[in-house]
Amino acid sequence: MDKFDYDLFVIGAGSGGVRASRIAASLGARVAVAEAYRPGGTCVIRGCVPKKLMVYAAHFHEDFEDARGYGWTVPEANFSWPVLMAAKNREIARLEGIYEKLLANAGVTLMRGRATLADAHTVEIDGKRITAKNILIATGGWPAKPAIPGAELGITSNEAFELTDLPKRVLMVGGGYIAVEFAGIFHGLGAEVTLSYRGEEILRGFDDDVRKHLRGELEAKGIKVLLGHQVAAIERNGPGLRVRCAKGAPDLTVDAVMFATGRIPNTANLGLQQAGVKLDDGGAVVVDAFSRTSVENIYAVGDVTDRVQLTPVAIREGNAVAQTLFGARPVSVTHNNIPSAVFSQPPIGTVGDTEAQALAKYGQVEVYQSTFRPMKHTLSGRGEKSYMKLLVEPNTQKVVGVHMVGGDAPEIIQGIGIAVVAGLTKQQFDETVGIHPTAAEEFVTMKEKVLRQA
Repeated sequence: MDKFDYDLFVIGAGSGGVRASRIAASLGARVAVAEAYRPGGTCVIRGCVPKKLMVYAAHFHEDFEDARGYGWTVPEANFSWPVLMAAKNREIARLEGIYEKLLANAGVTLMRGRATLADAHTVEIDGKRITAKNILIATGGWPAKPAIPGAELGITSNEAFELTDLPKRVLMVGGGYIAVEFAGIFHGLGAEVTLSYRGEEILRGFDDDVRKHLRGELEAKGIKVLLGHQVAAIERNGPGLRVRCAKGAPDLTVDAVMFATGRIPNTANLGLQQAGVKLDDGGAVVVDAFSRTSVENIYAVGDVTDRVQLTPVAIREGNAVAQTLFGARPVSVTHNNIPSAVFSQPPIGTVGDTEAQALAKYGQVEVYQSTFRPMKHTLSGRGEKSYMKLLVEPNTQKVVGVHMVGGDAPEIIQGIGIAVVAGLTKQQFDETVGIHPTAAEEFVTMKEKVLRQA
């Protein structure tokens, strides 16, 4: 008779939890997964999928304008926020159903409700206790709000996906990828957008030239960017909001304030510490290279570990845990050279080191870069410019970082990421024939370099 009810119990049916569940079940394990909200997690339900749909929607106002330069007569367009929200909700419901079927077809038991740890081998859900040989924590993250008066009057990305009406004036608080993405979404759909960031430049952690270039493009589109700016308090002002600003900056009057001020690991009140699971100072689950926590049979993957907050990374980590537990050998996940994208307008694609990181590692780096007006805009008349950057380690000539701001950057960088992970050299880039006319060919035709020292 089995000692435990399940071989693996997963808390959280997001991208990492679902992947771990399916792979573990395919390897013969008895698996259950608990979900307190909707299967699909942050990415599918209130993250990258609905956000990308809204980015598509926001792009159309420029597409209509650009069409005139190509001879099209476009009638005045009207946008309906309720129609977009209804279409988005239908698609999210469809994807949620797919996730449920994937779990069922894999033989995974899906339990609805909030699960907490009673001890290292026991979870409690809706008053029922269930035992498991192994437990996986995959509860993701949650948007954070600053501790200022009136913060409850602001929204986060969670609520932005459920607004019944499009705000006319939006203050975006934050300077990370979520902030610049939603600034572009609201602006593209017709709102007046101001972005407030306390730092010296948006997108901390990205390449400095990329940061500067994107800010210039946002401002050129009409988004007001306030750097070194802090919100001190929010209060009701008739139907809108009055925002009190720090350091003597003038007050702002808006219809909505959206906080994009970071995400915190979703570990509160899960019983983790009582079970002996170690958390760091930020509340993230501490894990080793194999995603094992301080308790031998408890693992954690995805945003709850605060390693790399990207859906494909959570999926890979979940797969690795399943293989480690029920496969032929332990599997770890490398977190180096992960391609990523920011679906700003224009978008960013990046892989490998920033210039600052390359200088810190190698002491010097060869920099190739190009700024140009995309071919599309020679007739549209739009002033938007693309930016590309290659970073090369001088001794080995390996390409150690690639960055792009411009149309289709995420699609282009996905392919370039393979080359960087493979350790290809600048010579091999140069030997590759470009596809003409494309923006991507610029990456294999760059000739002029600058050697920069740490």
